[in-house]
Amino acid sequence: MEEKELEKKMVEVREKSEKFAEETGIKINPDRKIADGIIKGLLLNEEKHGEQYCPCRRVTGDKEEDKKIICPCVYHEEEIEKDGQCHCRLFVKV
Repeated sequence: MEEKELEKKMVEVREKSEKFAEETGIKINPDRKIADGIIKGLLLNEEKHGEQYCPCRRVTGDKEEDKKIICPCVYHEEEIEKDGQCHCRLFVKV
């Protein structure tokens, strides 16, 4: 992926993630470096696997099982409640 295209997609994913966070009462990690690294990982997984799988989880190749780890993954709510952030640290408690 070209650098300009990557930057554009990163902005799109950040905006989508911020909207999701706002709608669900959480927020994006305020550490821009961490958030951008995770967003870049989502985009690399999309390029490699066809979906924005959480970069902190292993893609198994089983489509049904892997649906659970498309960001925001099914685990994020429980992790945020328990730890104050999801496992990959993209989303954090307000």
